[in-house]
Amino acid sequence: MTGKCTLWLIVGPSGVGKDSLLDGARAALADDPGFVFPRREITRPAAAGGEDHIPVSMADFEARRAAGDYALCWTANGHGYGVPRSIDAGLDAGRSVIVNGSRGALDEARSRYADLKIIAVTAPPTLLRARLQARGRESREEIEARLTRAAALSVDGEDVIHFSNDRPLEEAVRAFIRLFR
Repeated sequence: MTGKCTLWLIVGPSGVGKDSLLDGARAALADDPGFVFPRREITRPAAAGGEDHIPVSMADFEARRAAGDYALCWTANGHGYGVPRSIDAGLDAGRSVIVNGSRGALDEARSRYADLKIIAVTAPPTLLRARLQARGRESREEIEARLTRAAALSVDGEDVIHFSNDRPLEEAVRAFIRLFR
């Protein structure tokens, strides 16, 4: 157990490999009770691929948002995303909580969590394009729009760690995990 209760928010453009990094870290740290990897609620069917999430309808998402059931929530790319309030119990228990986040939720996270670390995951544009094409969820135009947004947005601040996900997955996961230790 680490004894440090940090909220780690993992952010970066779609297709940069956040899910793969998080899946690898979750598997590698499964036996360490000092780390929690909560599942997000997303207004997307479970069968849509990508991260292992809890599917909710947009109506349920909005109701849960209004009721304050989310520690953090946002909308992006036509979907609602909610991080369950249960992360607060993990932090209060001295556990580090690692969450797939959003650049759009950074101000809210910064205002609510004193011990926040943000890992901004990046990848070269050619690699990002190839990953987006390989997953097959977006049209060519949608991919180009995502690449344009990725190039326009940067995440900066004293609480930000930049991580380039441009190496083989096993090597990247090992380097990613070292950030939490």
